[in-house]
Amino acid sequence: MSASIRSQVANARTWVVKVGSALITADGQGLDVDRIDAWCEQIVAIGEAGRRVVVVSSGAVAEGRRRLGYGARAAAIHELAAAAAVGQSGLIEAYQRAFSRRGRDIAQVLLTHDDMADRQRYLNARATLATLLDLGITPVVNENDSVATDEIKLGDNDTLAAMVANLLAADVLVVLTDQAGLHQADPRLEPDAPLLGEASAADAGLDGMAGRGGGLGRGGMATKVAAARLAARSGAHTVIAGGREPRVLCRLASGEPLGTLLTADLAPLDARKRWLAGQLRAKGELRVDAGAAEAIRGSGVSILPAGVTAASGAFHRGDLVRVVDAEGGEIGKGLANYDAAETRRILGLRTTEIEAVLGFVGESELIHRDNLVVW
Repeated sequence: MSASIRSQVANARTWVVKVGSALITADGQGLDVDRIDAWCEQIVAIGEAGRRVVVVSSGAVAEGRRRLGYGARAAAIHELAAAAAVGQSGLIEAYQRAFSRRGRDIAQVLLTHDDMADRQRYLNARATLATLLDLGITPVVNENDSVATDEIKLGDNDTLAAMVANLLAADVLVVLTDQAGLHQADPRLEPDAPLLGEASAADAGLDGMAGRGGGLGRGGMATKVAAARLAARSGAHTVIAGGREPRVLCRLASGEPLGTLLTADLAPLDARKRWLAGQLRAKGELRVDAGAAEAIRGSGVSILPAGVTAASGAFHRGDLVRVVDAEGGEIGKGLANYDAAETRRILGLRTTEIEAVLGFVGESELIHRDNLVVW
């Protein structure tokens, strides 16, 4: 273990702690109020030592399914939405009781992808969470499953937790799960697979180690690895640890090497580019030639029409688009300065030729470097 990075985790000021469905609902049997109480006790304890903690909690849908008698059967979207509404009230009540016993208040914050994709709503969410933390109130965040459709879902709370880490420029993301951490192979298939102690979040070899999710949550180790990579964009280290481990949060706060540490090795992005990096749904795609791809990867330059060979999708000015190389490998993503039809008309042109083709010049770039995040 890297003692220096474990020390950074221990001394981190802003934590995002994500708790998974299997943990919080005792593998689907109902809310495990004793375990919730234990986590809240630890959050208060590390908070009293100067840390600010945001909780991202799964469990609403799983608890609602139990209350409504849906069991393990697949439910229609309206049934899942109803389960989320029913389960969310019980979930937040359990947190409120646990924190109230210790003289602390909580705040319920429900988000969808649209809240994170819209720049103004994103900034509003950031201001709200920061204010709550400044007031000594613990935000309990969940996806707003009672209103989210497939088009606006974030997908899983691992992703949501990473986006909250980016939102607040948190120092550490702690993902509590029903496994001890990330094993070097799926332990459900290879029970003796050793635990991975530490790796870079960017390590491509992690993908082969991550198994599929369980029956309660929508994620799995693969989504936790993806979340660690997203959190790393803001400079946050990620710890994947067993949520049933006694006093796991306090022990992490003391520097104990529990679970798997996935380190953030890249320089953190600025606030605007953190927001861009966290966007999940692109409206289109720009394919660039080899020279443009090299310049973008090497220097993060703006994307000019001359270097773009194809554009797909039905995007508008200001929409997020993927940028790929000639082989289809993703380079990054950014905000388009022209809509799809206009973009296709000026592909391969010099900037001085744009006005003659379109009759106007909005910007000289298809994507300005300030609105581009590169992988």
